Amino acid sequence: MKHLKHYLMLLTIIASIIIAPLTALADSGTASSATTSSTTSAATDDSLQKIKQKGVLVVGTSAGYPPFEFTTKKDGKTEYVGFEMSLARQLAKDLGVKLEIKNMDFDSLLVALESHKIDVAIAGINITPEREKSVDFSKTYHKGTKYFLIHKQDKDKYKNYMDFKGKTVGTENGAMEYAMIKKYIPDVHEKGLSKWSSLVIALQAHKLDGVLMDSATAKAFAQNNPDLYAFNSHMKVTSDGVAVALPKGANSLKAAVNQTVDKVNREDLINKKWLPEAAKYMRASQKTNTVASYWTFFVKGVEYTLLITVLAIICGFLIGILFALMRLSSSKFLHSIAICYIEFIRGTPMLVQIMFVYFGIGAIIQSMPALVAGIIAVAINSGAYVAEIIRSGIQSLPLGQTEAARSLGMTKRQTFRYVIMPQALKNIWPALGNEFITLLKDSSLVSTIGVTELMYQTQLVQADTYKGVLPLFITMMIYFFLTFTLTRILNHFEKKFQHA
Repeated sequence: MKHLKHYLMLLTIIASIIIAPLTALADSGTASSATTSSTTSAATDDSLQKIKQKGVLVVGTSAGYPPFEFTTKKDGKTEYVGFEMSLARQLAKDLGVKLEIKNMDFDSLLVALESHKIDVAIAGINITPEREKSVDFSKTYHKGTKYFLIHKQDKDKYKNYMDFKGKTVGTENGAMEYAMIKKYIPDVHEKGLSKWSSLVIALQAHKLDGVLMDSATAKAFAQNNPDLYAFNSHMKVTSDGVAVALPKGANSLKAAVNQTVDKVNREDLINKKWLPEAAKYMRASQKTNTVASYWTFFVKGVEYTLLITVLAIICGFLIGILFALMRLSSSKFLHSIAICYIEFIRGTPMLVQIMFVYFGIGAIIQSMPALVAGIIAVAINSGAYVAEIIRSGIQSLPLGQTEAARSLGMTKRQTFRYVIMPQALKNIWPALGNEFITLLKDSSLVSTIGVTELMYQTQLVQADTYKGVLPLFITMMIYFFLTFTLTRILNHFEKKFQHA
């Protein structure tokens, strides 16, 4: 019965930890919906006014989808180009505000829009009934057919979508093409990845038989890679076209966006001006861009990776000490909280935790930058593992150490500080060092929310150079160098402990 009560207490605390944030979010969402509904009916929503007051239009995109949006190098820095990025600049100009681009995975864009991390999403987003349930759309500005991208040596093998029966076809996660593949091709093995550049790499590595994408993008990849070939899929596109995605009920902002879209369509700016500009950037990239010329991208990635790792190690170590002591505490309440925290964090993937901190807690604290959210999530995750490492180190010491220190007149705090912790740290240093090395590598997961660490920069280089394997190899060697150096430093201190 005693154990049963203990477990019931744990379940109650875990439930409160999980449900409380969700309830807050639900209440916030309900209040927001009610406010939006009332303001919509009164036609007085302030979505446009807020953007003008802050003076910045935050546009979410998923660069790596030429000629819609992709990156190029200018003066050693990343510049977002493509006809949709030209549309974003035109929109910001018409609104009289500055433009801020947030680059993230395509399947995170609508979540970022609903949680107000971005103002609008411009990323080749097709209007579908499913998406219209959660976001609003502007008028369409592009309608394209769907093409397959395949190996040029297979162009006689594949003529239309029925030829891919039983084959493996890839497309981007969250894209309309994913549903089209399952709908039109019998017995197909669909494969979704977060980046178009990753899909092209998989195609080149013969992991995929074909990739389904917009005609303009398929042609762009084929033109920049002589081993690839693009052809019409002959699939019927049921979407109304590509449009700007906006938060639900943001009518004043939607009206302003539609004015810009009307101007773009009326003057045919996409075909007459912006597509030719995108083609020039792509030709320039093909001729001059080499992986070696992107060394500044890798340097910037290393800087952010080290920053995330160092801050997460410091915060995670402090969190670990706190919860290790709480778990060893004689207080059942503190002990239970520590167990709930440790078990919950260790029982959920770090990627999910990163997404929850940025999109979940970030919906309440909307000013939270992606870098801060990434550091918090990584530190919280590391703290749970460090807590268990420290607890095991403390409990591995003979009880006589504590008794001897207390018999000499030392207080509990003095005993812990001068007797227990130094010996425990010596015992747990190898495990603690291994956790630090793991943390350095796991920091790559924050690239999913747009933090410009090493893996994020690698994806930009892949998209710019149309090379997949070489940037990954360089990144792998950089990570090896960083972990090897950190291992040598940790081994140095381990020898110091052994000597002491």
